[in-house]
Amino acid sequence: MSTAPPSALPLSRLSLNQETVRQLSLPDLAEGCAKEGITAVGLWRTPVQEYGVERTARLMRDSGLTVTSLCRGGFFTDTEEAARARALDDNRAAIDEAAALGTDTLVLVSGGLPPGSRDLAGARERVAEALALLGPYAEQRGVRLAIEPLHPMFAADRCVVSTLGQALDLAERFPAHQVGVVVDTYHVWWDDRAPAQIARAGRGGRLHAFQLADWITPLPAGVLLGRGQLGDGSVDFKAFRALVEAAGYDGPIEVEIFNEALWARDGGEVLRETAERFRACA
Repeated sequence: MSTAPPSALPLSRLSLNQETVRQLSLPDLAEGCAKEGITAVGLWRTPVQEYGVERTARLMRDSGLTVTSLCRGGFFTDTEEAARARALDDNRAAIDEAAALGTDTLVLVSGGLPPGSRDLAGARERVAEALALLGPYAEQRGVRLAIEPLHPMFAADRCVVSTLGQALDLAERFPAHQVGVVVDTYHVWWDDRAPAQIARAGRGGRLHAFQLADWITPLPAGVLLGRGQLGDGSVDFKAFRALVEAAGYDGPIEVEIFNEALWARDGGEVLRETAERFRACA
């Protein structure tokens, strides 16, 4: 990427994804954000459900925090009819939760191959079928569905949508205010087609979220928890920010890191460090 680096970011652009400091309770997360001057967060469904959706929404409002996204919906690739019906019901519930929390963005992880299947194209088509049913439901509640492509190492078990191009091929079947994409640096940093696909998403008004995490090696067993703190790995965050801003994106920038070493540390310390790295790296 040869794009010139953009100017320094104000902290107001940072959204701290809850999983980055999952060791913090929701009240502690809100208190820590207030202490560091962070005004936005991305939330996850399980801790929100445990705390209570309405209670979480009230806590966020009272703390002056904007909820920029809810993770996650998706997992649409089952072939068995009852399982597909359960997935659709769960995603409708996720849409309702997003609306209650005041966020307009529900992040979707599409799902992997069903057991014994090798049919990637068929699995992606089932994702499209689910989007066709859920898009209008989400629109009625003021929520956008944001397809997140995951690194190809997750294609078998977690997400058959591996590139921004594949995500846009799905999203573009539907109105942009219903379905768009997530640009997550951890998943797309390696793809030399990403700049063109980011521009394509921008032209179509489909850049619904922008997330940061670094790529560090060696990857841990299971690979899922291998996201690195900003600045610890291989990703050129300033170049990616220049690309999404050139494509018209001026929204929140979420830092979403799954890393057991970070989770083992003091949550307030990690929160403060993340804000510092965001200023330096993004």
